[in-house]
Amino acid sequence: MKGFHAGYYVNQGSYKSFQPIEINKSWLIDNMELMKLLGQADRELGRLDMYSEYIPNIDLFISMHVVKEATQSSKIEGTKTNIEEVLLNKENVSEEKRDDWEEVQNYIAALNKAIFLLDNLPFSSRLIKQTHKTLLSGVRGKHKLPGEFRSSQNWIGGASIKDAIFIPPVHTSVQAYMSDLEKFSHNQEYAFPELLKIALIHYQFETIHPFLDGNGRVGRLMIPLYLVEKEILKKPILYLSDFFEKNRTLYYDNLMRVREKNDIEQWFKFFLVGIIETAKNGIETFDKTLKLQKKISIGIQELGSRANNANKVVEYLYQHPIVDANKIKEITELSNPSVYKLIEELEKLKILFEMTGMQRGKNYIFRNYIKLFY
Repeated sequence: MKGFHAGYYVNQGSYKSFQPIEINKSWLIDNMELMKLLGQADRELGRLDMYSEYIPNIDLFISMHVVKEATQSSKIEGTKTNIEEVLLNKENVSEEKRDDWEEVQNYIAALNKAIFLLDNLPFSSRLIKQTHKTLLSGVRGKHKLPGEFRSSQNWIGGASIKDAIFIPPVHTSVQAYMSDLEKFSHNQEYAFPELLKIALIHYQFETIHPFLDGNGRVGRLMIPLYLVEKEILKKPILYLSDFFEKNRTLYYDNLMRVREKNDIEQWFKFFLVGIIETAKNGIETFDKTLKLQKKISIGIQELGSRANNANKVVEYLYQHPIVDANKIKEITELSNPSVYKLIEELEKLKILFEMTGMQRGKNYIFRNYIKLFY
């Protein structure tokens, strides 16, 4: 991008903070390799968006995409919870993993709430603050001003500010930077491709680091929100955290490369490759989901009088792939003996698998569906 200058360092006495340039202005793109990637990313997103329209009850399957996003985004920050553990009820999670479990649950709640709020609230600082408040509510970061921009200096990496890898701008400039970011997100005066726009917004947000905690998770969560608000996607079905987690070193290195070498184009390329790969993987997952759905439907037809209740359970499983006998009883309103007979039939069809190995308090997992998200 011609003339891009990331910012400058300001001496704060014992350390130097980085003050980024404001982004709400006209930009000129003259890199043909970047434009080629942009065209490919647009096409793959279009395919993913169209593909999702052909899937009946698409909302059933979005919840698992959200679970995967929450798990992978939190994993980048150091949590060690896997998808199966995230799907368990709190009482079934071991004590040492409960804090991680709660953080991932908050991410799911924050993303779901933000998507709901988009109906009446634009992509904005207000939406970002609301999302941050939900993210940190009642977990390890609850004392770090949930829902409020920071009022002190923070830093990235290192045990103290003296050995930090990166020191964001001073807190007194955060509000102005976030106002500039918000204006840029809605600016129609300057023509700029939307995918590069959200790539630049994500970089700028991570550079501003406006909160005391949770910046990485909120910054990644902003990507699907932006794509939905701008109607690039009709549904929130693309999440980049899995790509960022698998390429974690490159993710951080490319963000730092912008600040140190003014190389925004390398960040754009990395981001677009992430969109291309993630969109392709999303299409593949939806395709496998449809095949699994068809296979299960054929199997359930053989259950005769139990088919109706089996379908009720399976529909629930697409959103909540771990259940117990009590939940199945609640869904079907069957007697206990009938519930266990239905579970037995679903096990024979390899829809449910018992996962606890216990005689009592058994949990059953919709394993073949969960496997699609690994």
